[in-house]
Amino acid sequence: MDKSWIGMPRNTPEYVIGLNQFLNFAFNNAAIGDKIKCPCPKCGSRKWQTRKIVFNHLIDKPFPKTYVTWFMHGEMNVLHNSRNREVTQYVSPTENPVELLINEAFGGLRHEGVDVGPSQVVGEEEMLHDMPASNNKDLFELLGDGRQELYEGSKYSKLEFLLKLYHIKCLSGLSDKGMTMILDLLKDAFKFAKIPNSFYEAKKTIKKLCLDYIKIDVCPNDCMLYWEDDVNAETCKYCHTSRWKPENESNKDYAPTTSKKQKKKRKKPAKILRYFPLKPRLQRLFMCSKIAEHMSWHAEDSNKDGTIRHPRDGEAWKRFNTTFPEFASDPRNVRLGLASDGFNPFGTMSTNYSIWPVVLVPYNLPPWLCMKQPNFILSMIIPGPRTAGNNIDVYLQPLIKELNELWREGVDTFDSSKDEMFRMRAALMWIVSDFPGLDILSGWNTHTGLACPSCNFDAEPCRLRHSRKWCFIGHRRFLGRNHKFRLMRHRFDGNVEERTPPKKLSGSDILQQVKDISVTFGRQAELSGKRKRNGKGGVGEGATQ
Repeated sequence: MDKSWIGMPRNTPEYVIGLNQFLNFAFNNAAIGDKIKCPCPKCGSRKWQTRKIVFNHLIDKPFPKTYVTWFMHGEMNVLHNSRNREVTQYVSPTENPVELLINEAFGGLRHEGVDVGPSQVVGEEEMLHDMPASNNKDLFELLGDGRQELYEGSKYSKLEFLLKLYHIKCLSGLSDKGMTMILDLLKDAFKFAKIPNSFYEAKKTIKKLCLDYIKIDVCPNDCMLYWEDDVNAETCKYCHTSRWKPENESNKDYAPTTSKKQKKKRKKPAKILRYFPLKPRLQRLFMCSKIAEHMSWHAEDSNKDGTIRHPRDGEAWKRFNTTFPEFASDPRNVRLGLASDGFNPFGTMSTNYSIWPVVLVPYNLPPWLCMKQPNFILSMIIPGPRTAGNNIDVYLQPLIKELNELWREGVDTFDSSKDEMFRMRAALMWIVSDFPGLDILSGWNTHTGLACPSCNFDAEPCRLRHSRKWCFIGHRRFLGRNHKFRLMRHRFDGNVEERTPPKKLSGSDILQQVKDISVTFGRQAELSGKRKRNGKGGVGEGATQ
């Protein structure tokens, strides 16, 4: 198509004819309803406008001279592989971050089961037809909220305003009730603005971004989860405790206007696990084009001088690549670390309450990204008020199941940086915790004379008589055979250290130690003495399998 009219004066017939050709092309290939993205300098391809408004805007303001390949209006970049001509694509100087968020959140869904070549461009209307009905509806509504101005002439769209408000709530710790009061005040002060009536309605809009969590009921004594085959059970199959709160406690949380008949039907679970599915969150990493480029950093980075700056420089990473070459062949396969610890969410030590968030860290990313909070993946929130202890294995079941599926089968994922589908797999390689957390997460007994996980059963602890604590001063065995510290009796435990470093246990050695351990979960078992550790070593009856 002749595009020489773009640089002509706007009052010439050639410019008007060319503009009408552009509008005919755009409305035939990239329109949603009766609107397209207006490329004028004012709208910057961010706002959706009707044909009449776009025509008026481009008569009043010049058509962007650098926008010669209309990729945002349905034109394929046919000159992508040309060596003789250079194509300069138009990039809006004020890129709308909310629109970018929507496109990256739903962009990969349109490619599921569709082979998309590197030069193909799929219009948004076609994208809507390729998606499942639920995602289709959510995307259409989000696009509508993203195009709808908060009020006439506002720099914020309705969706952008709600996202920024929700971000402020999260950073400042405002309650839902407080946010509803703020929205009521704003709606009363600015009646012309499109502000939701309550924070509940605002959350329903944000929820369409498809990163929700799952509520799983739990036995109050941590014996079992009510999921899969037990999803409809009313009582725990181990301790026979009711799944629900007592009726008098459950009814306190509902409004007094609720009828008595409705109160009897509505039951509130005694304890709830909030689980955030892992697969969609890993897929979302690759839908974001900027993050997807970094997910192969560990294999593509050329700085490998032997200095450990990242887990990929360590021995465990290299040995894993050697043991599982099929997994390592695709650098986009995700390697994860798990971190967890208990804390008091109320910020006061006078309240005895402990919850355990479980966080996953994607170690594919470079060191300046993988440890940043926006890239952490919250996996679950284990409820209190008491620490789960060794019963944490009960809560980790959904995550373990999903990790097994990601390791064995993988999941189809769209890589936005390469514009292709691939089968993504994942492996959990490390668990990060403090020493008491090691006791809970792995089952290793950290409270006796054999608490050192490196020495295992070859430890020689020292019991401090007055403080009644164990100390481990066998660290001299890791020194060289002729090191002077090995001969210093009076500065350590009064003995010369002649032992060699402890033997590193293989996976089969550890399996032999724990394979015959019988574990019964739940606080009822603890009270009856069935969970008591044997006291002879680091691995007792409380160890995980």
